[in-house]
Amino acid sequence: MSYMENYEFWCNAELPAAVKTELAAIADNEDELKSRFGSDLQFGTAGMRGIMGAGSNRLNCYTVRRAAQGMAAWLSSTALPQKAAIGYDSRHNSQLFAEVCAVAFAEKGISVYLYDRLAPTPMLSFAVRKLGCGCGIVISASHNSGEYNGVKCYGPDGCQMTDEPAAIVTEKISTIPYFVPEVKSFDAYLSEGLISYIDDSVWQEYYAVVLNEAVAPEIIKKAGLNVVYTPLCGTGNEPVREIFKRLGVNAAIVSCQEQPDGDFKTCEYPNPETDAALAESYKVADSVSCDVILGTDPDCDRVAIAVPDGDSYRKLSGNELGCLLMDYILKARKAQNTIPEGAIVVRSIVSSPLADRIANYYGVTMKAVLTGFKYIGGEILALEQNNEEDKFVFGYEESCGYLKGTYARDKDAVVASMLVCEMAAALKLQGKTIMDALNALYAKYGYYLAHVQSIELKGADAMEKAANIMTELRGAAPKAIGGAVVSEIVDYKAGTRTNVITASVTDTGLPRSNVLEFVLGEKGSVIARPSGTEPKVKFYYTAVGADSASAKELLDAMVQQMSV
Repeated sequence: MSYMENYEFWCNAELPAAVKTELAAIADNEDELKSRFGSDLQFGTAGMRGIMGAGSNRLNCYTVRRAAQGMAAWLSSTALPQKAAIGYDSRHNSQLFAEVCAVAFAEKGISVYLYDRLAPTPMLSFAVRKLGCGCGIVISASHNSGEYNGVKCYGPDGCQMTDEPAAIVTEKISTIPYFVPEVKSFDAYLSEGLISYIDDSVWQEYYAVVLNEAVAPEIIKKAGLNVVYTPLCGTGNEPVREIFKRLGVNAAIVSCQEQPDGDFKTCEYPNPETDAALAESYKVADSVSCDVILGTDPDCDRVAIAVPDGDSYRKLSGNELGCLLMDYILKARKAQNTIPEGAIVVRSIVSSPLADRIANYYGVTMKAVLTGFKYIGGEILALEQNNEEDKFVFGYEESCGYLKGTYARDKDAVVASMLVCEMAAALKLQGKTIMDALNALYAKYGYYLAHVQSIELKGADAMEKAANIMTELRGAAPKAIGGAVVSEIVDYKAGTRTNVITASVTDTGLPRSNVLEFVLGEKGSVIARPSGTEPKVKFYYTAVGADSASAKELLDAMVQQMSV
């Protein structure tokens, strides 16, 4: 079906007047017609994400319903519990889409547990396990700008869905026609009890397990810790502040970003990885006593921090915070003699290898896994199946995602925010700052400077362009990058690790993935990876130097060469 045929199909369907008006408004806009109707919004392992609006390549009640129907069809075909948990964030239409999903499951006779208000993604992961569900859904586009929304899909272990079931769901979706009317309304299923709201006791149990992950919570009140916090108009406002209250954190809230706002008017791109996301927080910090600034993204699975640094503020990267938290946890547990034998910490392959040196110092095994927190969750599951989940100490990825504990299988900004406060309080009692601790890590292990470069591609063939970039890199691998010799090439798609000097080849030991890594000996690395959900290729740089200046010089040379 051509994009115009698809457009006409939508125009001729029995749709609400508002949708008809939206369709009519783009009748003469060829670019918009191709964008909206040239393809279907793709479902992957993480679910699907897209710009909201009418069209088969947009997120709307009809594309969301088909995805949920596909999930329900898959779940019905398995021996898994015929129960599903659903949560949603603060974006436009999130609650509506959550209710659409609930109806699609209920139509299949699947019991649905729906959060009655905004809830972070990690709370959905927790609820899937707590309520014994066969799957779960979160309506969220994470940290994307306000025109986006998404459907994140979870398996029975509380991890984001893996490749095999996702492929089955995709096949199921392809057989489902658009615009199949709902059998009954949301309210009807709610009154019948097939859909029910998640009880407040689940919230309380979640708070209990998060607080149980504290290392030394009593020090927060003792230190008189002062925090500036922004939920970036998202789901963190209630749970993060509740944890702060229970631990005695003195928190000043960024009022203009306190309440839900799907437009994110004070923060167009609510991604805590960017310094701009904390701009309003800096204004508040200028007027109050502040030891640390924290910002959580709209679905509260990522957290970033900034700290006073002279007359301004220094925002830490996801790698820097991950390494600091890991060092804090391991140091405290070593002092308490509570590091278990065979303990492991886990990071994604694109995260800083500085974490490896920290783990090695404490005698803990580091495991590097593919990008995506589901792979960290998979390591936890493997331990759990052997009754060894207590060996999991900490997991993180460079995109500001962290987890301590096994109660959830996704990154959790609530527990991470608690640990940041605890770490800051411990340092304050020693007369030190977070910057002091970071500089101490660099002095001890070397200066590891990380940078992510995202190359966005345009046009209908954007995904093909991304594939071509990866093909070209494989066909003409550089011998040196930024003046540093390439010592090893790791092709995760082929599953090979090739020593350039000896030509020896070993297996990566990881699942196949379209990722390519150029290792520069002890000087760093460059990793190339196409996005699974967006038309872009990401380059992850690590430059290692004796100090900031030498690392920066190497990084600049690396980026310049790879950008040509």
